[in-house]
Amino acid sequence: MSLYNRLKVYRAELGLNQAEMGKKVGVSRQTISLIERGDYSPSVSLALKIAKVCGVTVEDIFIFEEDGHE
Repeated sequence: MSLYNRLKVYRAELGLNQAEMGKKVGVSRQTISLIERGDYSPSVSLALKIAKVCGVTVEDIFIFEEDGHE
């Protein structure tokens, strides 16, 4: 299972750096960096906060794909 995201794209569209985005959603710059790199999967509440700040749905930012065959 893999979780991909477009957070960097949406953050750039808002003109925010990682620190500013982190402040808006209540986490550190490092956490935003980890999410963007795919090294950290946010909690549901954090994903919802990020989506709200970006003005989109969670599904617009985060993409879940199952590995392997059905």
